[in-house]
Amino acid sequence: MDVPQTGHPRRWAILSVLVISLLVVVLDNTILNVAMRTIADPHAGLGASQGQLEWAINSYTLVFAGLLFTAGILADRFGRRLSLMVGLALFGLASLLSAYADTADQLIWARALMGLGAAAVMPATLSIIANVFEPHERGRAIGVWAGAVGLGVAIGPIVGGLLLEHFWWGSVFLVNVPVVIAGVILVRVLVPESRDPKPGRVDVIGVLLSILGLSLLTYGVIEGGEAGFGEPRAWGTLVGGLVVLALFVLYERRIPHPSLDVRLFTNRRFSASTAVIGLVFFAAMGSMFFSAFYLQLVRGFGPLASGALFVPFAVGQMVFAPRSAAMVARFGPKAVSVVGQLLVALGLAGWLFVGATTPIWIVGALFFVMGVGMANVMPPATEAIMAALPREKAGVGSAVSNTVRQVGGALGVAVLGAILSSAYRDGMSEATAALPAGARDAASESISGAYGVAAQAGPAGPALIQQANDAFLTAVHYASIGTTAFTLLGALVAAIWLPGRRPADAPPAGTAEGLAEEQGLELVEA
Repeated sequence: MDVPQTGHPRRWAILSVLVISLLVVVLDNTILNVAMRTIADPHAGLGASQGQLEWAINSYTLVFAGLLFTAGILADRFGRRLSLMVGLALFGLASLLSAYADTADQLIWARALMGLGAAAVMPATLSIIANVFEPHERGRAIGVWAGAVGLGVAIGPIVGGLLLEHFWWGSVFLVNVPVVIAGVILVRVLVPESRDPKPGRVDVIGVLLSILGLSLLTYGVIEGGEAGFGEPRAWGTLVGGLVVLALFVLYERRIPHPSLDVRLFTNRRFSASTAVIGLVFFAAMGSMFFSAFYLQLVRGFGPLASGALFVPFAVGQMVFAPRSAAMVARFGPKAVSVVGQLLVALGLAGWLFVGATTPIWIVGALFFVMGVGMANVMPPATEAIMAALPREKAGVGSAVSNTVRQVGGALGVAVLGAILSSAYRDGMSEATAALPAGARDAASESISGAYGVAAQAGPAGPALIQQANDAFLTAVHYASIGTTAFTLLGALVAAIWLPGRRPADAPPAGTAEGLAEEQGLELVEA
């Protein structure tokens, strides 16, 4: 029997507007990956260190992730369209501040402010989808939403490369402004307002605990990569972060209106989907971090050419993400998710064999395989999370999905950046032993620093560059082992805990009844 086509009459036009709103957030992060080498340059950029580059990413991500819970609650309380418009406006303002930052520290703080705007944007887009689409269409709509991430990944590096080849580095942030203006106008005209008729209270203490805990945890990982994990500042902040996060969980369990309702995690499919998203983004974002330096430094590609090499990853997502709902209906969430993560693991494991002279089409093929895999992991996992909550609590479900994704990505950059820095530093210890102290520190700190020292080293420069490339590639191989291992762990989680193919007489997928029957659990009426 055909399912009636119900939902908001302008739902597909509304989805297009939400995609534009999502693009401005995704564009910013993918453009930043291409601009990292320029920002690290002391003459053309800000002279940012490896740690500062990581914090330029993580300051945004940690504010974003820490405030997503509250942003979801506020959107449910005051209106999702209002949240979306305010978030876009704040994001555009912060982009202007980022573009005209004079130091790396100013950029880090401006990026944190951008994270505040993004925190209002992201949960609103998913929760609006949950409210304007009926369950039988929601999986397809979320597939399109996820495909928009691929579109942003494709457009971002190319736009960033074009801007960097013709303008100064700050132009990569100014590009957000016209997208924000268009987004605000379209949201105001097309998107209907929706809110929770019985909103909960804002959990101020829980939000502060989550921000503090995640910041300490990631700072400890970054500091461990730069100074060594034996340093008190590294392990002390790591332990402190874990303690604060443990207090956060205990506090959330005791209060009537938590920012994160931990009862959600008694739902097996919800917990497994959350873990899968976190693990796959941990691996993917960490690999994007080191691949940008490989393309621009080791291979010598300019910003535009290196940006274009990320396009296969985006194409894989754009083509296959909208089709994932049909794949899940045919083969079940478990099979689709496991195969998707194995494809991601295959693409990441391929970096073990990448060298300075590897044919570049092989690198492009690895990106494409990763994109196809991600396209079959994200939509079904996101749909499972959204289906675990009633419509009026869609902001909370969206916040959980986006928080896990962003925290996973932040920790991926931090942990794999730490592995990369430690392995690179070990590989450069002998090569830099005879250099003056200042030059030795710069060349050992990052491959960008080594290139800067080599430019001033005269005849010894080419040898130093060769040694830096060798040390960096060895570090990339170590990091790729880590990314592959975490992706395989995600595949194992999916294989054990995600449900298989649904029987023909089961309630429709994505409905409350279908999910409850599948889990043998009651929905959380948070």
